[in-house]
Amino acid sequence: MTGVMGALFAALFGMLAVGAWVGIALIATSLVLLWGFRSLPVDRLLAQYTFNILTTSELVALPLFILMGEFLFRTRLSRSLFNGLAPWAALLPGRLLHVNVVGCTIFAAISGSSAATTQVVGRIALSELKARGYDRRIAIGSLAGAGTLGFLIPPSSVMIIYGVLADESVLRLFTAGFLPGMLLAGCFMAWVMLHSTLQPGLLPPQSAEERGMRWGQRFAALRELAPTLFLILCVLGSMYAGIATPSEAAAVGVLGAVLVSGLQGELNWPTLRAIGLGAAQTCGMIGLIVLGASILGNVAAILGVPRQVAEIVTSWGLSPLMLIVALTLLYLILGCFLDGFSMIVMTLPVVLPLVTAAGFDKLWFGVYLVVAVEMAQITPPVGFNLFVIQGLTGESLGTIARVTMPYLLIMTGFVILLALVPGIVSLGPSLLLG
Repeated sequence: MTGVMGALFAALFGMLAVGAWVGIALIATSLVLLWGFRSLPVDRLLAQYTFNILTTSELVALPLFILMGEFLFRTRLSRSLFNGLAPWAALLPGRLLHVNVVGCTIFAAISGSSAATTQVVGRIALSELKARGYDRRIAIGSLAGAGTLGFLIPPSSVMIIYGVLADESVLRLFTAGFLPGMLLAGCFMAWVMLHSTLQPGLLPPQSAEERGMRWGQRFAALRELAPTLFLILCVLGSMYAGIATPSEAAAVGVLGAVLVSGLQGELNWPTLRAIGLGAAQTCGMIGLIVLGASILGNVAAILGVPRQVAEIVTSWGLSPLMLIVALTLLYLILGCFLDGFSMIVMTLPVVLPLVTAAGFDKLWFGVYLVVAVEMAQITPPVGFNLFVIQGLTGESLGTIARVTMPYLLIMTGFVILLALVPGIVSLGPSLLLG
C-alpha cells in the first residue's frame, strides 16, 4: 500500500511540476496506478467513468451559471451596484469601503464565481474609492477578501462540483452556505469598521455631498439595485420557492441575464461571440478537472488508498477539532501552489472518509471546504483573486497579498468557528428544507 501511495503522489505532483494541466495530470495519474497495480480493462473503465460523471444531472447547472456570469461581466451592473449602495454605506464607520463587501455579497448571490465577483465589483469600486481619496491599501484588501464570497454564497460553482463528487444534494449545499456567507461578510465589515476607526487617516474627510444627502435620496438610489435583485429573484427565488431545481434555476438566471443585458443595450454580435467563447473555455477547463478528479477518486477507492490514509490518521489519535485544524493547515499550504478547484478534486477522495469517520457530515464538510477554497483564492503566490486585482490595479502581488492578510486570518478563524458550532451550517437546510 505504501507503494501505491508513493506512486500516486509521485505521478501527480511530477505531472504538475512539469506544467501539465490539472485535469490531464489527474487522468494520467489514474492510468499509471491502474497499469502498475491492477490488471483491469483501462479503456472500458475510462469510458464508463467519463460517461457517468459528464452526464450527472447536477452538473448541468455549472455551465449555465458560467454562461450567466459571462453575460453579467459585460453589463453595467457594477456601476449600478456602486450607485445604489454608496449612499447607505456612507452611514457606517469605514463609509464607502463597505461597498466592496456588500457589493460582493450581493453579486455573489447571482454569479457563483469568486473571480467574477471580484472583477465586476472591483472594476468600478476601486476607481471610485481612489478618486474620492480612500487609502488604496484598505480598498484593495477589502475587495480581495470580500470577493471570495462568490464561492460561499449560493449559487456556487464550487458547491456544484463538491456535490457531484461527494454525492451530496446541491440544493442543500446552497441552503447551508447562505448563513455562513452572511456571517463571514459581517466579519469582514466588522474588520473594516475597526480598522478605519483605529486608523482614521485611511479615510478621506466626509464630502459635502455625503453630509448633505437626505433620506429620500438614499431610498431613491435603491432603484439602481433593481437589476441585481431581479436576477437574485430569478435564481434563488425560483429554487427556494420550489419552482425550479438548481439546474432549472440556472437556466432561469441565464434568461434573466440576457434580459438585463438587452435592456442595458449591451447585446451585439461581438459581445455574444465573446460570451460564447469565454463560457466554452471555462466549461472545458472545469469539465476536464472534474472528469480527472472522478477517475482518480474511483481508482484510489479500488486500490484502497482512502482506507489506508484513514487508518494512518486514526492511529494519530487526533480529536475532531484537531483534525480540522490539521486540515486547515494542509489547505493553507496547498493554497500556496494550487487553485481552489484543484484542491478539492485532489484531496476529496482521501479527506472525505476522514472527516465523516470523525463525526462530521458531508454537508458540513462541503461548507468548510468552500471556505478553505476561498482562503486559497487569496493565498500567494497562486491565489487567483490576487491576479484578478493585480489586473485591475497594477499593484505587485506582494503588496496585494500583504493588505489581504487580515481577511485570510479572519477566514482561518471562521473555519474553526464552524467546527465548534456546526449548527451554523445545518440551520439553513433545517429551516428551509426540513
